[in-house]
Amino acid sequence: MLKDSLDIYGDDLHEECGVFGIFGVEDAANLAYYGLHALQHRGQEACGISAFDGDKLNTVKGEGLVTEVFNQQKLSKLKGRIAIGHVRYSTTGGGGANNVQPFSFNHHTGDFALAHNGNLVNSRELAEYLEVRGSLFSSTSDSELLAHLVKKDNREDKRIDNIIEALNMIEGAFAFLIMTKNRIYACRDKHGLRPLAIGKLGDGYVISSETCALDIVGAEYIRDVEPGEVITIDHHGIRSNYYSRYQRHLMCAMEYIYFARPDSDIEGCNVHSFRKLSGRYLYEQCPTKADVVIGVPDSSISAAIGYSEASGIPYEMGLIKNKYIARTFIQPSQEMREKGVRMKLSAVRSLVKDKSVVLIDDSIVRGTTSLRIVRLLKEAGATEVHVRIASPAITHPCFYGIDMSTREELLCARMTKEEACRAIEADSLEFLSEESLLKAGNRSELCMACFNGCYPTSLYQNKLNKE
Repeated sequence: MLKDSLDIYGDDLHEECGVFGIFGVEDAANLAYYGLHALQHRGQEACGISAFDGDKLNTVKGEGLVTEVFNQQKLSKLKGRIAIGHVRYSTTGGGGANNVQPFSFNHHTGDFALAHNGNLVNSRELAEYLEVRGSLFSSTSDSELLAHLVKKDNREDKRIDNIIEALNMIEGAFAFLIMTKNRIYACRDKHGLRPLAIGKLGDGYVISSETCALDIVGAEYIRDVEPGEVITIDHHGIRSNYYSRYQRHLMCAMEYIYFARPDSDIEGCNVHSFRKLSGRYLYEQCPTKADVVIGVPDSSISAAIGYSEASGIPYEMGLIKNKYIARTFIQPSQEMREKGVRMKLSAVRSLVKDKSVVLIDDSIVRGTTSLRIVRLLKEAGATEVHVRIASPAITHPCFYGIDMSTREELLCARMTKEEACRAIEADSLEFLSEESLLKAGNRSELCMACFNGCYPTSLYQNKLNKE
């Protein structure tokens, strides 16, 4: 059985990635390269691009950053007016060259490629279902499962029906791109947990996890793919199908809080504006007296500006980021997280010495980074460090693609707020409320399962109840 040889079809496989697709544009792969570069923050372990040159599917992929994997020689092999790309990072059990996307598949009805952002929560069950029907797997990624479900029918003209049928079999958070020689299918989970935007570029179209990648290639934003929707893009233009009548707009709150670039718009809400308002509401909810406000670069800068404006406390660049160091939150090992903080950040002594500091951060996950940043500031001469978090306390694991797989590793799941404050050696610690988080984005709902344990899917609720 697959589950015996590959320990990934359960809680161990968690990914946060980015997808990019382009149709009907000359040198599509070159533009995909720029699109992936704009999405590099979503995954720094591996990347790839697949393109059709008319009849033949070509793929170039590898482990590393976009600029490391690709050069002009490799891009020259990816000719054609249609391409999809992917950036990724992996967690436990999900790394390795075999898991780098896009995945390419040869089939007598026509070759196709697939790229996926998210996590399927019923992957073990699907793997068993497919195995007994003769499927063989070339990777340890749950993304491959959809391909096997799609290609089980032998008629090319039924592919959209196969996709819809397959999507009704999978559960979890996902944004998929499927590319054939003459079209791209783009689909999004029915809960709306993962973002996916559509843009227009000349006579062609662009699909991206974030709108910032549309901007970099000069595409005009049209709209988001709706939850439960399958978009077909070909020479006829755009057609829409819905695979599910159940539709929610439960965008993952961490997309706004941490993952997305500030210049991206997600479901009509600019990420920078969301974070800035979160900072303002954070001050209203948790005021304090201090000399300076400092944000942890880069994802907390917007919230720090908002806190500073609301409080009247000056904002200072008290922490400087080495931009050549990968983000600690998405490092695959705890050892790398701990060692990376001092390499990644340095305190500006002249700005914090003999001053009381309000430190704004987007979240506290394991607490290791928070502790080291507080120590950095105090070693630089800060008299007090008051930590204010622009999100609620993370108390539950995420099963939908973020590197938080167990409650034991989450600081605020193990400790009260007061205990957590002492653990990170702060002088005070406060968190933004769920109500203020929704208010900042003018949202009626978000997926906040990592804050409150209310999971959108029933499968993991059942798993948690059994534990």
